[in-house]
Amino acid sequence: MAQVNVMLSAAFKEAYLVLVPQFERATGHKVESLWATTAQMVSRLADGAAVDLVIGPSVRLDEMIAAGLVAPGSKTDLARSGVGVAVRAGAPRPDLSSGEALKRAVLAAKSIVYSTGPSGLYLAGLFERMGISGQIKDRVKVVQGEPAGAVVARGEAEIGFQQVSELLPVPGIDLVGPLPPDVQEITTFSTGVPIRAREPEAAKALVAHFKAPAAIPVIKQWGMEPC
Repeated sequence: MAQVNVMLSAAFKEAYLVLVPQFERATGHKVESLWATTAQMVSRLADGAAVDLVIGPSVRLDEMIAAGLVAPGSKTDLARSGVGVAVRAGAPRPDLSSGEALKRAVLAAKSIVYSTGPSGLYLAGLFERMGISGQIKDRVKVVQGEPAGAVVARGEAEIGFQQVSELLPVPGIDLVGPLPPDVQEITTFSTGVPIRAREPEAAKALVAHFKAPAAIPVIKQWGMEPC
């Protein structure tokens, strides 16, 4: 039986934590998880990290393939996730009916938090395009290594943004909803097998497990749409 070393970001975490034990029981393989921000993945692979499977934003997988770190042809799309909006549990819920309504809510918020991940990069650009970056810059907190929702739950930010799948499991917050459709950003999360993978076949078996029909309700339960 093989040990499969998986490096992944937090967006797929909750579904992953349900699906991996099922895979281990069914196959006898052991899965070891290395959690990393999307920004860390490329550098860790380049430094020779012993990884058999990577799970992260599709665009990052493309970068890894282009850099010769992930095997061409091994990329598999797993799930799509939109950006969500959260407030502290019981707090007033902002209007998310349109991009203009979101803009008003952000301008009215005393404090705002988002992450360094794909959702945070998108929001920084969105607020720039809305022309409000300068007005809110002193109220924005950018976090790495913890969910943006945790900052909201502690009362350190009035409104928080992150992938819906990353907000759902955070206690102490209310998920107001996804971003309005006219300003939503959908991120696809994909897998890839690194060039230096020691257990590529076991890694591919794990991907097949994630893609199986039985995985669909688990992925949906945690705010993502299976690909």
